[in-house]
Amino acid sequence: MTIETSTGMAVERPSFRALFTPKLVTILSEGYGLQALRADIMAGLTVAIVALPLSMAIAIASGTTPERGLYTAIVGGFLVSALGGSRFQIGGPAGAFIVLVAATVDRHGIDGLVLATMIAGLLLMAAGFLRLGTYIKFIPYPVTVGFTAGIAVIIFASQIHDLLGLTLPGKEPGEIVPKLAALAHAAGTTNLLAVALALVSIGIIVGARRWRPHWPGMLIAVALTAVATWAFALPVETIGTRFGGIPSTMPAPQLPALSLAKLQAVLPDALAFALLGAIESLLSAVVADGMTGRRHRSNCELVAQGVANIGSALFGGICVTGTIARTATNVRAGARGPIAGMMHAVFLLLFILVAAPLASYIPLAALGGVLAVVAWNMAEKHEFLALLRSSRGDAAVLLATFGLTVLRDLTEGIVVGCAIGSILIIHRLSQTAGIRADTPLVQADRADAETPRKPYDPDALSDDGVVVYRLSGAFFFGTASMVSAVLDRIGDRHKAFVLDFAEVPFVDSTAANVITSLARGTVHSKVQLFLTGTSPAVRQALTAAGVKPPLGLYRDTIDEALREARSTV
Repeated sequence: MTIETSTGMAVERPSFRALFTPKLVTILSEGYGLQALRADIMAGLTVAIVALPLSMAIAIASGTTPERGLYTAIVGGFLVSALGGSRFQIGGPAGAFIVLVAATVDRHGIDGLVLATMIAGLLLMAAGFLRLGTYIKFIPYPVTVGFTAGIAVIIFASQIHDLLGLTLPGKEPGEIVPKLAALAHAAGTTNLLAVALALVSIGIIVGARRWRPHWPGMLIAVALTAVATWAFALPVETIGTRFGGIPSTMPAPQLPALSLAKLQAVLPDALAFALLGAIESLLSAVVADGMTGRRHRSNCELVAQGVANIGSALFGGICVTGTIARTATNVRAGARGPIAGMMHAVFLLLFILVAAPLASYIPLAALGGVLAVVAWNMAEKHEFLALLRSSRGDAAVLLATFGLTVLRDLTEGIVVGCAIGSILIIHRLSQTAGIRADTPLVQADRADAETPRKPYDPDALSDDGVVVYRLSGAFFFGTASMVSAVLDRIGDRHKAFVLDFAEVPFVDSTAANVITSLARGTVHSKVQLFLTGTSPAVRQALTAAGVKPPLGLYRDTIDEALREARSTV
């Protein structure tokens, strides 16, 4: 895939220092004043309010104790923000890890989980220093949507026990089919008070999001249900009855027990932690970039995630990654830089030191309601349905990833999804090749000047208000990140932007999503986007992804687009 620009722009390869300098250093070197500090403190407080119930709920759902989720958010969140390559990334425990963490605890216990988390941190650091962050972006879009939706289903299934207040005769199975069978057998033990608390919790969260979006719905839901449980002595399970509350101090750091046999036993789990952590954190950083117009340093971010996982493990925490919902909350709360994420960790630490005894009254049904809402928001329902309609190939990748994630294993889902996506790309590339009956199979090389090309008016390019890019070659998930990096450099100094697809044989859903993001960005910057030379198949893929007028105007030739652009500039 190549990009030719009429402005002659060249992209230089960044230096090692540029790749691995934390954004915190960049922010401070640019000048950081009291106004920015105040904004970051308020954003950090806002994120901490969201992270408090989530961190405990995720830790409980993962088969550990609630304080381990808080330790993860405090230590891991602070290190991710202090050392990371994103200005707005918020680190902590994530719902995506619930399945993997719970399975690791079942197989190897808490000590095995801590050791696997530490090894995953080392692997993430190695991946960052080897500059593998760029290649992790090559995962096809249907794979990310499929495994995210699959994780959402598993998270919800893991909360049915607490949502209904069920009493199981033995341990709840980890696999989803036996789990649902065991829960169905225990349906007669449903606690109606627990169901009521769960429904109230969900109702408060959904209602606050709709009518008071700036209110901390999750914290309000957990606090009100905890007060009701304490005031009326409701016979429901709470953090206090199951775990005895949470400590009011941070533990001393310590290394997990090490042995060669233990290292070999937990290595597959550590690899899964590292893979999912890298994917989740870089996706979160990309979301922040899309909301702010900034660009993160992917390899620096991986190194920071590695250090954060090691730090979390030293304090008895679980896996750390970038969290999309909390990162988006951080951006919307007006954060200016990484200090907001560091302050979020500080506020969570203050909660442990000051208000830990209050957590004993939090009903588990309310935390189940919190995670039920999280699962619903994670499911990416619109993207899932759009991919099912886009093409049979993308639908096959999506359904294979989703099915394997739910029924088998998250890692298998990602690997198989990527494999099917690669096969589809090879198949589509083979379909773009053709043989003309009136020409020999092998021709002598011809000069570019001999290749017929429809001319366009060069004088139109002299106007700085118009810029033209020509794409050539296959535009799919393997080239989408590179093209996106170049297209993201387009500033709002231009009034019109022409993107020529005359030499692009096909566009897949991942690449179409890149153009959709570009089109939305041009609307925000008041830049008119023209798309020229699109074949029927390319235009169909782009319109299916949402690139329709007025987001983008389709014209047959560059010359036609330039004439219209000049008339409106």
